[in-house]
Amino acid sequence: MDVTKVANGGEDLAVRREVPPGAEREVAALYWEAFGRKLGPALNPPDAGRAFIAAHLHHDRGLTVLRGGRVVGVAGYQLGGRALTGGRARDVLAAYGPVRGLPRLAVLALFERAPAPGELVMDGIAVAAEQRGAGIGSLLLREIAAVAAEHHCRRVRLDVIDVNPRARALYERHGFTAVRTRRTPYLRGLLGFGAVTTMHRRVVAADANATGGERVRPAGRADRVDPAAPAGRRLQQGE
Repeated sequence: MDVTKVANGGEDLAVRREVPPGAEREVAALYWEAFGRKLGPALNPPDAGRAFIAAHLHHDRGLTVLRGGRVVGVAGYQLGGRALTGGRARDVLAAYGPVRGLPRLAVLALFERAPAPGELVMDGIAVAAEQRGAGIGSLLLREIAAVAAEHHCRRVRLDVIDVNPRARALYERHGFTAVRTRRTPYLRGLLGFGAVTTMHRRVVAADANATGGERVRPAGRADRVDPAAPAGRRLQQGE
């Protein structure tokens, strides 16, 4: 675990390179608030969806921002074959049953994304509604870039949907550029969007120290990368 302390608006924020133990439900609730429209066809009803996400998180593939001990922002990323949100096909079938589970697997397959060599894939940013506009998304993006730099990635990749121009504007302010847009009008009725734009940002050496806060790295802990780990079924969102 890394902890970065950042002064923000007169109040300290803690940026952690993990989902803190015991915060799984908070993180799942933030993810559902941000991405529930897309995830609903696969994981509804909402209570079941949030519970599924909380039960299958990979704690070391998330960045969290805490204010007053509460998680107010989270960013997930994929590295070494693992992402923040997990859950295999058998987990979906166990949670929803084979009859209801099989169609849900087909929806989840739409979110599968594999990183190219030297690439970190960001799965999405979710910020508590009352904290938006406070710079938390920017903190998370800088920390994502730092993680990518420390793992010698050459770029960060993400997807942004056409109904979220605010997120795309944030990404552009942080150096992401659009490289392609896939039109998916057949998904608008099901998932609520009709196009997905892939964006890239080049990683530079300065990103390793770009958070601007005080980082505390406890002895004996390191970010874990397991290249041999199976990817499984991941709920990869975009923003």
